[in-house]
Amino acid sequence: MAQPRKVSALALAKNAWRLVRHPAIASRLLGLEASKLFFDFLNPRAGEGYARQIRSIVLRPTDLCNLRCRVCGQWGEHGYQFARDPKSFKEKELPVSRYAFLLEDLRRRGQRPLLVLLGGEPMLYEGIGDLIEAAADLGLPVMMTTNGTGVAALAPRLVHAPLVGLQLSIDGHTPELHNRLRPGAGKVNNFAQIEAALTAVRQVREESGRQLPLITAITVISRENAGHLVDIYETFRKRVDFFVFCLSWWIDEAACRAYEADFFRRFGFTPHLHRGYLSGSKPQDFHLLYRQLNEIRHRSRAWNAPPLSIIPPLSSAADLETYYTDHGALFGQQRCTAIFQEMQIMSDGRVTPCRSYIDYPVGNVKDATLTELWNSPAYVNFRRSLMTEGLMPVCSRCCGLLGF
Repeated sequence: MAQPRKVSALALAKNAWRLVRHPAIASRLLGLEASKLFFDFLNPRAGEGYARQIRSIVLRPTDLCNLRCRVCGQWGEHGYQFARDPKSFKEKELPVSRYAFLLEDLRRRGQRPLLVLLGGEPMLYEGIGDLIEAAADLGLPVMMTTNGTGVAALAPRLVHAPLVGLQLSIDGHTPELHNRLRPGAGKVNNFAQIEAALTAVRQVREESGRQLPLITAITVISRENAGHLVDIYETFRKRVDFFVFCLSWWIDEAACRAYEADFFRRFGFTPHLHRGYLSGSKPQDFHLLYRQLNEIRHRSRAWNAPPLSIIPPLSSAADLETYYTDHGALFGQQRCTAIFQEMQIMSDGRVTPCRSYIDYPVGNVKDATLTELWNSPAYVNFRRSLMTEGLMPVCSRCCGLLGF
């Protein structure tokens, strides 16, 4: 049975020393974890759809990506961006100056959330270094998930900002496997980019005597790499500080149709972006997957080994089979608390409450600030619907529900 995601005591103990010099950052990260544990106490009006503090902002500064990863809901074979012209994205992107204004407004109003940079590929945003530095200068912890593109060249700026967390997508222990699962839109050796990023960031950290960013390897489990999770852990264990292994988010046709009907009933229009998560790359040998996960759990317990998080933290082969065969299984999760603690900003400025299924806009930061939108009527209506009417069919495999 899955439990709400939280950072383990062992993982905190192993990496706490990296944050000793940054107590303000550490307090915000601990505050985010505490907000999950004490949600009901901290959000007394949740049933009405009203939220209190903004704990996290997921920012996608660009939708552009140079890879076509098979499990990706945006640029994979079923991805909702796949057929669009990449050139059209640049025209709608917001400048760094607008993001800086929005972040300064948050600070003025007593909001100091964690900023999480995603994509697309965030390193393809032309002002990514300036954006990270602007947020860090305001005292906001910044994390970035990237495929490694251009990280090596930007390493000095990332370390000195500081970027708190650098999360690198690693889906294979060899160039052949990794690049096959993360093919480029053109001639790209992404495995080489990952290795260059690791070398450069670690070198700058060592030379400058700094401990940040915390380097995390994030692996999306698929049919092709499910038997190589131990290999991935062993290949990179001396070069990263933390491992995250994610069971892939997926949806099937029946759940798509049920979600579309339920969403239309609640909100009056039909969503479509969830269909990007239709996928045929799910693991099929659940006992093999269980053995692999069990072994990396065992290896991560040694004090000198990097700690591990499995999302969601399923603990048996039977649960793994259920996860990949029964889309409706919720593993004990009956409500989404992420929508009360974080907000998502898309590359064109749209704000949405859901991190994975982003069809519901609550406004646009081109016209309003984040604090103005946080408890706007559209935002409150969405939260209230999920609290009073329950989760929607699409929610069962959302990282906001099982991975927050």
